[in-house]
Amino acid sequence: MTVRKRQSDMTSGPLLSQLLAFALPIMAMNILQLLFNAADMVVVGRFAGSQALAAVGATGPLINLIINLFIGLSVGTSVVVARDYGAKAVEDIRQGVHTSITISVIGGFLVAVIGVVFCRPLLNLMGTPADIIDLSTVYMRIYFLGVPATMIYNFGAAILRATGDSTRPMYFLSAAGVVNVLLNLLFVIALNAGVSGVAWATVISQYLSLTLIMLNLLRNTGPLRFSLRRLRIDWDKLKEIAYIGIPAGLQNSLFSISHVAIQSAVNSFGSTVVAANTAAGNVEGFVGTIMNAYYNAVLAFAGQNMGAKKYDRIDHLAKVTAILVLATSLIVCTAILVFGPYLLGIYTSDPEVISIGMLRSRVTMTTYFMCGIMMVFPGLTRAMGFAILPTVCALAGNLVLRLAWLATVFRWYPSLLTVYLCFPVTWAVAGAGQVAIFFYARARIRAQTAEVDLAV
Repeated sequence: MTVRKRQSDMTSGPLLSQLLAFALPIMAMNILQLLFNAADMVVVGRFAGSQALAAVGATGPLINLIINLFIGLSVGTSVVVARDYGAKAVEDIRQGVHTSITISVIGGFLVAVIGVVFCRPLLNLMGTPADIIDLSTVYMRIYFLGVPATMIYNFGAAILRATGDSTRPMYFLSAAGVVNVLLNLLFVIALNAGVSGVAWATVISQYLSLTLIMLNLLRNTGPLRFSLRRLRIDWDKLKEIAYIGIPAGLQNSLFSISHVAIQSAVNSFGSTVVAANTAAGNVEGFVGTIMNAYYNAVLAFAGQNMGAKKYDRIDHLAKVTAILVLATSLIVCTAILVFGPYLLGIYTSDPEVISIGMLRSRVTMTTYFMCGIMMVFPGLTRAMGFAILPTVCALAGNLVLRLAWLATVFRWYPSLLTVYLCFPVTWAVAGAGQVAIFFYARARIRAQTAEVDLAV
């Protein structure tokens, strides 16, 4: 059985329609994944109680902190494979595929061991409330058994997206998500397994997504075809991936460290506030996943156009993406503000939890466009080969400034509102910095291109 060719050339044609055609399946995939995750929360919150909801929610920032460095390497895969695809370098594409899968296997098992061994001490370090820490530990230890599958899936999906195929990763994750929801209903409601049931449902669905994406790569008839005999690291290709991916992973980890710090501040208000923050964060995640789709789109588009040396198209890509970010934020965030109490009511029937959750939504949804800009522009810059500067900006804006805010403003005015205000403040600073870095990178490329033209 052969796999129908779904790769696409992103170096020519109408940009807006191509960008949307590529990004919409990623949005759909991300939103479906969030719906499936929301189903986890709804099932555990409705049938296992607010403490169980808080226990699962309290683990999110810590899980992201542990896995994000390696997941960030998949950004390097996306950019490098996209460049090679744009340059039509077939053997380089093959080396990128097998090097990426190899490091995803190694990284996945390493992260799984770290998570299982160190989750309890780290939860204690975060100040996780005593009434939920045992449940949180159980959830994390089971969850990390599925991390190798998550890692391999993310690298496989990055390979497909780099060549313009954003639909099949959506199908694979959707199938896994449906299984996850069905298993939630079985484990939590029918078998009364509580938090551990939600965790096992997630692990099983992760291995299903791994199976589907690897079958696709095994059956591929082009340069993306995966072969166990070629499973090895090409060190030159690893350097290319690491140059882009490690700074991206560090940036993700910086976000996660700041979120762990914010979660620790939220934990200080007790499990009811933790539950409200979890529910509101899940609702907010729907906007974040749309921005993530734009981010993945610009990685692939800008990467292919860098390989083809079509730099003006990258300029146009930046303008189109910025407009899409602003328009999306206006429409989706307004809807969440209007329907927020009803959306939070899906997770819990506790009016206090809903009221506290709306506090976070009012602060973040009115300013989320700045977060979108902050998320998307590093993708453009990294695809152009400037990997370090976006990470430095993230370090300053999203880690140092947030930690400083919590150490000063929150300490002076210890309220939940003060915690949440650190989001828009840091989004504004980091977003402005990322836009400035993009223009700097573009000016450098223009200057380098002019020097080459003069030499010729």
